[in-house]
Amino acid sequence: MPDRRQPDSSTDDNPFAAPPEGRPDQPWQPRGGGDGGGPAGEPGTGPEGPVRWDPTDPIQRHARYALLAGMWGFFFGLFDIPSVGLLLGALALYWGISGLRGRPVAPAEPGSDGAAARGGLAALGPAARPQRTAAISGLVTASLAILLALSSYAVQLAYKDFYVCREDALTQTAELQCNRLLPDNLLGTYLKVRT
Repeated sequence: MPDRRQPDSSTDDNPFAAPPEGRPDQPWQPRGGGDGGGPAGEPGTGPEGPVRWDPTDPIQRHARYALLAGMWGFFFGLFDIPSVGLLLGALALYWGISGLRGRPVAPAEPGSDGAAARGGLAALGPAARPQRTAAISGLVTASLAILLALSSYAVQLAYKDFYVCREDALTQTAELQCNRLLPDNLLGTYLKVRT
């Protein structure tokens, strides 16, 4: 009995399988179709432009940066570091808007397809959905981060006497005396110095 196994139908799509008997070896070539290769054989392109995230495209990068900066700005705002939250929120707002605007990467050539010549998110067509979602999520989190930072600065400005008193207090008893400068409401209860 020969030592060689018979080929089965499951190895038809295996790129590493040996060629069928009687057929010469062929040099390796990238596949087209499911991996994003277009009809012309260019990897990463399809009939409506690029179908994958292109890290060299600044518009797509700005959409991702907006999401990350907005998220971190929101967390810094929650953890009472408003200066960093405001900076990251402003950056995320800028990146989110520039990611959504999708300015042309290169000028359109006469007679070329308009969708492919636009560049940015517009050139991605249906594949732009994740990038657009990232940019919009970045705008939302950036707005929340800026809102948290500005509200923190507004509270510090409105209750400046309390903050100055608390910073100047040398003992815990003196710091507790600063509580009389706070209003008797929910915010005053939150800011109150505790023993």
